[in-house]
Amino acid sequence: MATPRDDLSPSLFAYLTTGEVRMDFDWLMEFLRGMVKPVAALAVVLMAVALSYFQKLGLEGEMIYSIFRAFLQLSVIGFVLQFIFTQANSGWILLAYFFMVSVAGYTAGQRAKHVPRGKYVAGASILAGTAVTLFLLVVLNVFPFTPRYIIPVAGMMVGNAMTVTGVTMKRLRDDIKIQLNLVETALALGATPRQATLQQVKRALVIALSPVLDNAKTVGLISLPGAMTGLIMGGASPLEAIQVQIVVMNMLVGASTVSSIMSTYLCWPAFFTKAYQLETHVFRSD
Repeated sequence: MATPRDDLSPSLFAYLTTGEVRMDFDWLMEFLRGMVKPVAALAVVLMAVALSYFQKLGLEGEMIYSIFRAFLQLSVIGFVLQFIFTQANSGWILLAYFFMVSVAGYTAGQRAKHVPRGKYVAGASILAGTAVTLFLLVVLNVFPFTPRYIIPVAGMMVGNAMTVTGVTMKRLRDDIKIQLNLVETALALGATPRQATLQQVKRALVIALSPVLDNAKTVGLISLPGAMTGLIMGGASPLEAIQVQIVVMNMLVGASTVSSIMSTYLCWPAFFTKAYQLETHVFRSD
C-alpha cells in the first residue's frame, strides 16, 4: 500500500517536511490572531448603527458598508505591503507610490469636477509636491529609501496633498465665477491671467492650507497625531516618537504647499484662452 511519501518526489517531500511552507504562512496566522481586537472594536460601530436607527437617520446601511469597505481595503493593503516589504526591488516602491498618486489625483479631481481635465491637473500637482518632498527627505538622509519607510511616508503626504489640492482647485474656480466681472475688467485693462486672478489665487491657497497649518500649530496640545500614537503603541519611546512626528509635520506642510501652488498654475490654461480671455463655459455649470 502506497504511503503519502511514496506519491511525492524526494525533494518535494523534503521541502514540505522542513517546515518552510509552514513558515511562509506564519504571518497569515499572526494576522488572523491579531484580528480579534479589531472585531471586538465593532461594538462601537454597532452602537453607532443602533443610534442611527433609533434617531431615524437612515445611515445604518452606509455605516456598515463603510466599515466593511475599510476592513476589506486595509486587509488587502496589509497583504500587499507584506509582500512588498519582503522584496529587494525598489520598483515595487515606485509602483505603490504611483498607484497612490493616481487614486489621489482621481479623488481630488472629482472634488473639482468643473475644472477641465481636473483629474490630470490634480494628479500632476500631487505628484510634483510629494516627489520633490520625498526626494529631499531621501537626499538629506532623513529616511532611507526602503519600503518600510517610504510607502507610509508617501501615503501620508499624498493623502494631505490630495485634500489640499482638491480644495484649492474648487475654491479657485468658484471664486473666479463669483467675481467674473472683476476678472474680465482686469483682463480688458491689460492684466495677465495671473494678475487678474491674484486675489482669488491667494484666497484659495489660504483656505486650503489653513487646516494643515492649524494642525501643525496644535499638534500634541489637543490630540496625539497618528504617526506618534502608532510609534508609542508599538513600543517606541515618546522622545523618539516626537522626533518622527516633527519630521512628518514638516513634510506635510512642504508637500501640501507645493501641490496646492502647482495646481493653481496648471488650472490657468483651463480657465483662460491663449488670447487672455476667460473660458466662460467653465464657469457656467454648477
